[in-house]
Amino acid sequence: MPDDSAHAIESGELATADEAHVYPIVGGIPRFVPRSNYASSFGLQWNRFRATQLDSHSGLRISHDRFYKFTGWKPEQLAGKRVLDVGCGAGRFTEIALDAGASVVAIDYSSAVDACRANHDSERLDVVQADIYALPFEPATFDFVYCLGVLQHTPDVHRAFAALPAQLRSGGRLAVDLYARLWRNLLWSKYWLRPLTKRMNAQTLFRAVERAVPVLLPLSRAITAIPALGPKLRYAVPVVNYEGTYPLSKSQLREWAVLDTFDMLAPAHDHPQTLTTLREWFNEADLQEISVERIGFIVGRGTRR
Repeated sequence: MPDDSAHAIESGELATADEAHVYPIVGGIPRFVPRSNYASSFGLQWNRFRATQLDSHSGLRISHDRFYKFTGWKPEQLAGKRVLDVGCGAGRFTEIALDAGASVVAIDYSSAVDACRANHDSERLDVVQADIYALPFEPATFDFVYCLGVLQHTPDVHRAFAALPAQLRSGGRLAVDLYARLWRNLLWSKYWLRPLTKRMNAQTLFRAVERAVPVLLPLSRAITAIPALGPKLRYAVPVVNYEGTYPLSKSQLREWAVLDTFDMLAPAHDHPQTLTTLREWFNEADLQEISVERIGFIVGRGTRR
């Protein structure tokens, strides 16, 4: 897996042994998926906001803290290990794994892989554009596999999850997170608008979000300030507001608001799950040391026997 030769090939082709299938290498990235697919909106957002959520860019530890809190792993456990980042986006968590000394294969279904590769110049990183339902790796290849902020955006969440455990070596560890399926999601403006916004042209929607955020952010702040009910009522305003959640500057708050408001409205798929369902999936995969809990997201961890 990551080796010096992989980083020397900027363009070319990969062919199966029988030459029945040929896949292009473009910009140093093997491409196993069609150029246009259901994740195209993610390619747009991560190439436009390539550095926004990188800790090295923000000067904060937002991605670092979420990664280690959700996975339950420690940096020293990752050092020298092979790690698979499924749904890497621009590589916010790829950066954390690389910083720990891991050799990382980062995959994404969208053109976000271009942003990830541009962000991280490391001989311990390979970036691949691939489909979670048809991962182009031999089984039992990785010591650690994580999939954060991704599974709910696939067409068949169960099937997407089921593709991950087979990538683990014996004793390998898996960590995933998912949006929580809650009754109060019915009150969230995101789910009122998505039947329309997910069908919009991504560029058109992005421009609409850019225009709306400067108006909606102050409204969200005002509603949040209402005693007791404000923090819940603000979800009726279709904007992501991290004020009071992360120590971002005013310009960062606006930038993150545009990014994540688009992120919540644009995806073709958004399928929250329950704790019970995720626990069942870990059990079906015959993993051990299973832990499933709610930390805002639903977070699951397990180890291959």
